[in-house]
Amino acid sequence: MKINENTLLEGHRVVLVPYNAQHVPRYHEWMKSPELQQLTASEPLTLDQEYNMQQSWREDNDKCTFIILDKQQWADPSVVEEQCMVGDVNIFLTDPTDPSLAELEVMIAEPSYRGKGIGKEVTRMMMFYGVSKLGVKRFQAKIGLDNEVSVSMFKKLRFKEVSVCQVFKEVTLEMAVDEAVRTWLSDDVTLVKEKDYRESCNSRQQLVL
Repeated sequence: MKINENTLLEGHRVVLVPYNAQHVPRYHEWMKSPELQQLTASEPLTLDQEYNMQQSWREDNDKCTFIILDKQQWADPSVVEEQCMVGDVNIFLTDPTDPSLAELEVMIAEPSYRGKGIGKEVTRMMMFYGVSKLGVKRFQAKIGLDNEVSVSMFKKLRFKEVSVCQVFKEVTLEMAVDEAVRTWLSDDVTLVKEKDYRESCNSRQQLVL
């Protein structure tokens, strides 16, 4: 999505940056994992297909993607950005007749970062961005029935289970964005900073020189 192509969101422990070509090789390595393929309902792609996918997602108006970076590593300019990658987070505008409905998807690809609250922080940041920048009024999360950790996380974030599909073996959870949710999100992400991504990258490089 063009709207976030130069947006960096800095949170407590993570930094969200736009999905660029430089991130593709490591992302491609992640998606060779049968576990991640199953959790994300994804098919394995070739590296060239992954580059094409990245470019497509950058251009599409219905997909907003950020790469999740370890903030502590990112703060060290001697560490290249690809080494800071933890996972990704996406908003998909799945209904052409209702642009205010968004499907939310979070992937913590690096096992060592799971179970530490990173997913919750990223989800809240992305929800705030969706509401404030994209006009989202209702969120959905479609999760595999065997992914109990993700289902539990979304329920803790006030999502409600609305349906279970045994055919696709997934559960759908939803949250309507009312004034209480807006206030909760605003209060919860008061320390999130939105920055110019290119300027931030240049600053890191200058510190190394």
